Amino acid sequence: MPADSIAVTGASGALGRLVVRRLLDLVPAGRIVAVVRDPARVADLAERGVTVRRGDYDEPAGLAEALAGVDRLLLISSPELDAGRRTAQHRGAIEAASKAGVGAVAYTSFLGADAEAGGLTEAHHATELAIRELGLPYTMLRNPFYTDAFVHPGLRTAVAAGELTSGTGGRGLNTATRLDLAEAAAAVLTGDGHDGRGYDLTGPLWTFPELAAVLSEVSGRPVAHREEPPAGPMGFLHGLARAGVLQRQTHDLARLLGRPATRLRDAVEAALAG
Repeated sequence: MPADSIAVTGASGALGRLVVRRLLDLVPAGRIVAVVRDPARVADLAERGVTVRRGDYDEPAGLAEALAGVDRLLLISSPELDAGRRTAQHRGAIEAASKAGVGAVAYTSFLGADAEAGGLTEAHHATELAIRELGLPYTMLRNPFYTDAFVHPGLRTAVAAGELTSGTGGRGLNTATRLDLAEAAAAVLTGDGHDGRGYDLTGPLWTFPELAAVLSEVSGRPVAHREEPPAGPMGFLHGLARAGVLQRQTHDLARLLGRPATRLRDAVEAALAG
């Protein structure tokens, strides 16, 4: 294993796969370690020369073995919803990284986790504190909600109906595409000068009325916007937008990318073509 190897936990997930694919554009495959619970799910990465190791957040001892010889680690946050269990998983992973002698950790946190210790940021806030407490060189990648949760192939239904609904009150959303966030993470893992930094990552601000207009332009069919809050989890997200919580803007994502973050129109074109 090269001394400058880079590991990605959760490498079989949507974000992890994108990070590994971007790393393959930047460094030799032999430098990359994909850490996953089920190695069979990333057989395609192994075929490309990526080292695949089994690692589970619930098994810190095995995770320490998986991280042996790793110089830089991207710790992708657990999908666990319970904040207490999620925090415990992350702490175990951080302790495993420390035990394995990992040189530096980049963690996929969430916007506001540096200041807020409850709600959506509870586990992320605790994880950031744990990383600092253990003294590991770190970079915090505070991601926003994914644009992909709102702009996806399912929007074809809105185009067909000629109507897009939302419960955002026309307020802006600072989401970013999963692909942009993966590219930013890869830039940190392969670049210098990021230790001790916290990046608050946001994409270009957009609104649902703007989304309806872009759908109309891209599809060539008129799509009107109507205010009607959705039910379930999306209703919660729309409520956050309506309260103005998702309007914060920074230039951190664009700086890491070395280019502007993906525009709403580009995301729509990709979604409708997908």
